[in-house]
Amino acid sequence: MSDRHLIVGAGPIGRHVAALLAERGSRVTVVSRSGRGTGIDGVEHLALDASDADALARAAEGTDHLYNCANPADYTQWERVWPPLAASLLSAAERSGAVYAITGTLYPYGPVDVPISEDLPDAATDHKGRLRARMWADAKAAHDAGRIRAVEIRGSDYMGRGVGGNGHISRLVPDALRGRRALMMGRTDQPHTFTDVADAARTLVAAAEDPGAHGRVWHVPSNPAVTQTQALTDVLASAGKPPVRISSLRGAALSAAALASPFLREMREIIYQWERPYVLDDSAARTRFGIEPTPWEEVCRRTARV
Repeated sequence: MSDRHLIVGAGPIGRHVAALLAERGSRVTVVSRSGRGTGIDGVEHLALDASDADALARAAEGTDHLYNCANPADYTQWERVWPPLAASLLSAAERSGAVYAITGTLYPYGPVDVPISEDLPDAATDHKGRLRARMWADAKAAHDAGRIRAVEIRGSDYMGRGVGGNGHISRLVPDALRGRRALMMGRTDQPHTFTDVADAARTLVAAAEDPGAHGRVWHVPSNPAVTQTQALTDVLASAGKPPVRISSLRGAALSAAALASPFLREMREIIYQWERPYVLDDSAARTRFGIEPTPWEEVCRRTARV
């Protein structure tokens, strides 16, 4: 088994991938702008601007697997941040020969009316979805041309340990644990798939290390869909707390709020995810990798540990 791994991004996915690999004794380096430690024993840390193609290629020399676990936090800056970063990662994969494993999103599919399987086309209508679709298309083209070996995993909205403000449910948990009202985006009564961040890490590593899985997208095994209301209520119950009052921001109210908030303007473009059923079909990855999702009760307990 190859044992040299370079992880770009020290957020929830990057930390879980690093922990998984380090626990089994692999050599792991986590790249971030700050180089701040993850607190994981045996993991090396490197301060680096990963959009610097030459610097990243040097860091990737001799690496067997290169993981894109980056997640620019500011939605309003994606068009500025992602293109040079994605180009740098592709270049580093080609120059190093490392397998390029990408943590993707469901954004490329755009609005859907059926369970989301890997067979659906990337047909995003918003600029973030189109951007992420282009990123995978570029990686897939390089893979098909024999320049790199690439694979992408896609999960739904993350829950679990360490997600915090990066998750639509987890960002509400600190105040909800204190009994405060929760404000959710869109409808709160529609079934929605939630993905445990540790399951995403498990799937990313499995896909990276399976040569027969390369060249395509895989969906992260996730628990059956629940409503936003049910998800938050279950998280609170796992911590012995009662449900809280829930309000929703949608329609005209969302449009009005978006006038003053760049973040909400970005969210308005993908509000379709919360206005209709948004259910992930993960059967292909379950069959290929033998991965089952973390039990829902445990996902909720992990999410409650803020």
